[in-house]
Amino acid sequence: MRGVISRQFMRRTWKFSPASQSLRWHGGPKAAADAPRVSVTFIQPDDQKRTVDAFVGESLLQTAHRNEIDLEGACEGVCACSTCHLILSDDLFDKLPEASENEEDMLDMAFGLTDTSRLGCQITVTEDMNGVELEMPKATRNFYVDGHVPKPH
Repeated sequence: MRGVISRQFMRRTWKFSPASQSLRWHGGPKAAADAPRVSVTFIQPDDQKRTVDAFVGESLLQTAHRNEIDLEGACEGVCACSTCHLILSDDLFDKLPEASENEEDMLDMAFGLTDTSRLGCQITVTEDMNGVELEMPKATRNFYVDGHVPKPH
C-alpha cells in the first residue's frame, strides 16, 4: 500500500542506529520522573552562561527545552536536522559514543561546525556529565521553509 511504512521497516530503520548503539524516539528518550540530576551549563550565542539541572537519561535537547533555552530542535529530536548543534569540550566529546552516520550527515549542514560538534538530540545525559559546559553556535541553519517553530511535548 502506497504511503504506508511497515512496522518492520520502522523498527529496522528508525528505532535503532547501529553506529551509535542508541535508540531514537520522537521527541527523544524518556527520563524517569525520579531520575538523578546533574548540572550542565549552556553557553548561549550571546556568550551568557546558563547552568541548569539535567535529568540522567534525557537528551541534551530535552534538557534545553525543559529549561527554556533557545536550542531549536526543528525536527523535534529525531536526527533529521542540525538545529540542535552543540560544541563540546574535547574531554566530553572523547567520552561519548561515536556519532552515527545519520548524525554525521546532519552535522554536515550545521552552522559553525567544529571537530567536537554533536547534535543535542543524540546525546543522552549521564551522571558523569555533571559540570560540563556546552557551547551553542552563534546561528543555526533551519531549512524548514514555512517558519514553524516546534514546541517541546
